[in-house]
Amino acid sequence: MEGGMDKTLADELMSVADALADAARAATLLHFRTELSAENKETDRFDPVTVADRLSETRMREILAARRPQDGILGEEFGTTTGTSGLTWVLDPIDGTRSYLAGTPTWGVLIAVMDETGPIYGLIDQPYIGERFSGGLGRAEVVGPMGRRQLKTRAARPLSQAILFTTFPEVGTPEEGAAFNRVKAQARMTRYGTDCYAYGLIAAGQIDLVIEAGLQAYDVQGPIAVIEAAGGVVTNWEGGRAHMGGRVLAAANRAIHAEALALLNA
Repeated sequence: MEGGMDKTLADELMSVADALADAARAATLLHFRTELSAENKETDRFDPVTVADRLSETRMREILAARRPQDGILGEEFGTTTGTSGLTWVLDPIDGTRSYLAGTPTWGVLIAVMDETGPIYGLIDQPYIGERFSGGLGRAEVVGPMGRRQLKTRAARPLSQAILFTTFPEVGTPEEGAAFNRVKAQARMTRYGTDCYAYGLIAAGQIDLVIEAGLQAYDVQGPIAVIEAAGGVVTNWEGGRAHMGGRVLAAANRAIHAEALALLNA
């Protein structure tokens, strides 16, 4: 087990993560594709939060209070709860609330458990499709409409043959956008707007790169665990650790990661 963790604890953490994802599925589907209103959390752009976001996180926190009260929690909607175990659950109750409001099935629920080194296990769950990507603690798999399959990232190939994803075409500041466009100019195809689902596609071997900026810890910790377990690489734009958010470069393998990293810093 990772970090010398015993199997009993690892199995418990994976079981709890699945219970959290199951609860979040029920909570989010209760309001999906309904006439749902949203509050705006920011003043200079539309950053929505809904009753579904809050219900999803509330139900996950209730499970943690019952099953892992000694652990900390970092959640998007209700902040930080300090624990005593050295483990912290990192929760994004709906990653892609804009997509959720629009009715597209590319939003997701992100769950990770981290220690002092970063995420050791994570989930990317898409409730409407019924697809769950999991990684860490010896596991790298996806379960969904096509059954249960092992996750494995795509083998190295030139950037000129690569598929690149990001959520927002502007990719942060003008300077960050210019750096992204240097990679985009060399890639075969670029797609936008799939939020956390793009990270699942890296882990599944479907695409090569995701590049984003301005992320939070709860946006990336679940995806980091899943992608790394599948054989991929996730860093910041300087090649360092990305588990607390910021500018993130997720890649299917080290070769294409190096090629994209050089262009981001050209």
